Order: sequence, then C-alpha cells, then structure tokens
Amino acid sequence: MSFDPVLLLGGSGAIGHQTVRALRATYPDLPLLIGGRDLIKAQNAAVEMGGAEGVEIETTSEDLGLGERKISAVVVLYKDHSLAGLRFAQARGVPHLSISSGVFEIAPEIASFMHAPGAAAVVLGYEWLVGATTVPALELARAFSQVHEIRIGALVDEDDAGGPAVAADFEHLSHLLPAALTRRDGVYLWREGEDAKAVFSALDGTEIEASGFSSIDVVGLATATGAHSVQFNLGSGVSSDRRKGGTFSTEIILEMSGLDRKGQPLRTRHAVVHPGGAAPLTGMGIALLIERLVGLDGLPPVAPGLYFPYQILDASHYLARLAQEGGQVLELPLS
Repeated sequence: MSFDPVLLLGGSGAIGHQTVRALRATYPDLPLLIGGRDLIKAQNAAVEMGGAEGVEIETTSEDLGLGERKISAVVVLYKDHSLAGLRFAQARGVPHLSISSGVFEIAPEIASFMHAPGAAAVVLGYEWLVGATTVPALELARAFSQVHEIRIGALVDEDDAGGPAVAADFEHLSHLLPAALTRRDGVYLWREGEDAKAVFSALDGTEIEASGFSSIDVVGLATATGAHSVQFNLGSGVSSDRRKGGTFSTEIILEMSGLDRKGQPLRTRHAVVHPGGAAPLTGMGIALLIERLVGLDGLPPVAPGLYFPYQILDASHYLARLAQEGGQVLELPLS
C-alpha cells in the first residue's frame, strides 16, 4: 500500500534525524518531506537521510508553498508560533502532531481544533520525550487499584544538548514559565521559588538537584489515573551510564504510591532509560505516533479528535520498540 508523504516541519535538526531513523527501521519506503525555511539546509538533510525530499516552507502561505501536493500527516518539530502547520493540516484534513509547546500555551491549538473538530486528529505531543513518561507510567499503574501519588524525575545529561532547536525550545519555556504546574492533594497549583526545588535519586542512587517543570504529563497522568498528587521535576547533570564510564543516556524516574489490587498499600519505583539520550527516545515516540495516525501498520488511521500521545500509542508495542532500541524500564529499590 502506498502513502502520501509525511511532512516534517523543522525536520533537518537532531529530532528530525532521529524521527526519520526510527521510521526507516520499520517503513523504509515511506516518502518524507523535510520542510524548512532554508531550502538548501532542508535538501542537504534529506540527502543525508535518504529517500526524502527537502522543500522550502512559506509559513505565511495557506498552502505552505506546497501547492496542491498531497500530504498524509504534518509533524511540527519546533515551536510554531503562527500555527501555520496546524491550519494547513486541518485544511487538508490530515493528522497534526506538534511537540514543542508548553502546557501554558496550548489554547491556540485547542481553539483551532474546537472550530474544526471533525477535520483530523490533532495530537498535543508535549509529553516529556513524547510518551516516554506517560506510556510506561500508565502500564505500571495497572498494578494499582488506586493511584494516590506520582512523582517524576527526569535527568538530562549535560552532554545531551539535542541541537539548537531543542535549546531554543527550553529557553522559551524557561523564560516564560518559571513556575511548575503540579497537582497536590487534589488541587492544581503552580510551584515556584523554594517550593519548586526538589531532589530525586538517579538510576545509580546519586542525588540529583532538580526544579519543578510544567509538563503536560502532570495533567494527563492525573486525569488518566485519578492520582490526587502528581509532580514533574527536571534535573541536569551526569547521567548514571556516563558516571560509570559509558556514554550519556537519558533516564526518567517514576515513583508511584497507592493501593494494590488487594487494597493494600503499594509503592513502586522504576526508571525508563534509553542509552542514546533524549533525541532517539523522542524520535521513536514521534515515529510510532506517525505509524498510528496514518495507519502505516495496516490498522485504520486515528479518527478526528484531540489526543495526548498515550491515548494513541499502544503500550505493549511502545515497550517492545523501546527494548529493540536498547532502552529499558527497570524496577528500582525504594528510596
């Protein structure tokens, strides 16, 4: 079965390369358009990736400068302040996935969806590393009859820069929203100052100084599990793998507490680890979302609607792909 090209806006960067790598592992013949404002840069990236085409994007044009060219999905890998990609996707009736907005700036996308709810699927892909936290957490939550609290600690290795686009996104988010959206005792609040400071133990037990981070994972997990307390803390430093002499990796510590299936108190602690760092794990999540949105796997494409990534990604498939890439979900001793 043939498919129209998937358009990757901002696809010439690190995340774009990792997304294409993950897609090519399963769908080597899927046509891809690498879109950017710099045509030469987009074309060079497309040549490096192989089987792709670089195209110049005109964000002020309703058709993005693509004319009548058919597209099967639009994936935006940078902060699209103008929502040009979303408007184009809805006009064409194709799925849209963006990954770079903060939880505090989703209103424009929601408004666009509300005015055309039947156009196509719109995915708010702002979860940490696009599903790497929520998908494993919801699978682990199956051991609970009630989830009371979820604490997330994400460690980014200081050598895991991720490229200029990633750095720009973090600078944008950090500048505009220093407070951290948190659910505490059933109430949503914003942690700031001393209240936003935190410490969590890395995979190897090293204490990591962290700060509260406003990730949309907080509201997604709180809603999906019913947990009355959910917080996300982000720390930077030396990852556990590099500390023991290896290369940098990315790790996410998931601590959960509540009642088990027999109604007894239960606490668990796990780590989601990827040896390649944040970009490959992000690219993997994007590729799996594209697979489902377009129906590359032979199943019906995702119906029009507004989605979190975890509502689309199949947990068993995600975790199997994570294992194929050398990643793991490890059970850790309670701290």
